[in-house]
Amino acid sequence: MADSTHQSDLILNAAGKSLALQRDGGVHRRPSIGRGSAELKTQHWKKKLGRILIAFGAIWTTAVIAGLIIDGIGFTGIMLTLFAAVIAVGLLANYPKIKVPKRADLKKGDAKAMVARTELWLEAQRPALPAPAVQIVDQLGVQLDALGLQLQSIDQNDPAVNEVRELVGEYIPETIENYRKIPAHLRGEDHAGKTADERVTESLGKLSGEIDRVTRRLAEGALDDLAIKSRYLDYRFGGAEALEDLSK
Repeated sequence: MADSTHQSDLILNAAGKSLALQRDGGVHRRPSIGRGSAELKTQHWKKKLGRILIAFGAIWTTAVIAGLIIDGIGFTGIMLTLFAAVIAVGLLANYPKIKVPKRADLKKGDAKAMVARTELWLEAQRPALPAPAVQIVDQLGVQLDALGLQLQSIDQNDPAVNEVRELVGEYIPETIENYRKIPAHLRGEDHAGKTADERVTESLGKLSGEIDRVTRRLAEGALDDLAIKSRYLDYRFGGAEALEDLSK
């Protein structure tokens, strides 16, 4: 039987290039606004990669078995196998699409899950928003990451967590959905002194400021603990100079 090593290399290289192209294809996709949504996308891609590897393995095994039976699959067989691998990679890399969370699900789960879902939901809204509002949405991703870290260190039944769930899971999506209900051709028209584009940008800016305020408030406890610890170390070891003497 003819050596199939070179044939296998051709198939592997073509499938790998197709997968990379689909993943980067990316080139039209905007980056994640935060770590939470990025992690969800990574998990989604890992599942896709698993399905792609299974499909590729099945195609390659079929080609090898066919080659053993008929003593080589020839140029036509190589091209058919290559074509099947590329098609499989292309289809599985594009489908199924990652599901955008529903608004009703944004507040569910722990703080980390809530932040990740909200970031993913916000990313899906960007195409419908005016450019200034999109910039604030991108900023919200960074703020939600920081807020999520603060929430993980406190009791999930703390009133502050409920306040955050309301802010992140209700006020932000409600503001954007109210804007999206307005026909696109009317969003730039003046109404009661401002356009819808201006109002949604202004509202998201206020919500961004509120998230920053809540994050700072939640961080005050950790800052106080650090200050107390620092004062204790100064008292116990005599400050930085004493620590330097001890290290000699």
